[in-house]
Amino acid sequence: MKSQQTAQTMKPATAAKKLGVYLPATPAEFQEGVVSRAEFNELQASPPEWLRELRRNGPHPRPVVAAKLGVSIAGLTRGGVTEALTTEQIEALKQESPEWLEKERATQAEVRKETARIKQKNAESEERPRT
Repeated sequence: MKSQQTAQTMKPATAAKKLGVYLPATPAEFQEGVVSRAEFNELQASPPEWLRELRRNGPHPRPVVAAKLGVSIAGLTRGGVTEALTTEQIEALKQESPEWLEKERATQAEVRKETARIKQKNAESEERPRT
């Protein structure tokens, strides 16, 4: 059984993921320590300048890059994007609009449409009276 102390802290990688930032770009003291629940809540409620800067300009972790481009993480990989990108690099990719990005955005739109259709179908079947 984990001690209460352990349950109240998280590894820097977990905290960075929950904060939506790229761990290697965070300050050394963040990367080398553990983050208590109270510290994590404080980072969310009142982010220090380094956290605001990372969120604003990056480099951003792949899930954030994918979301900003409107594609999946797998789509990033298929497009050859395997590293964290800055906001400037993301904007440049949007401007260039390479073929792979257009294709992956279309794929992602289809996935969202299909997910919504299935959700609607499931909701309708739950509403029907069972016989």
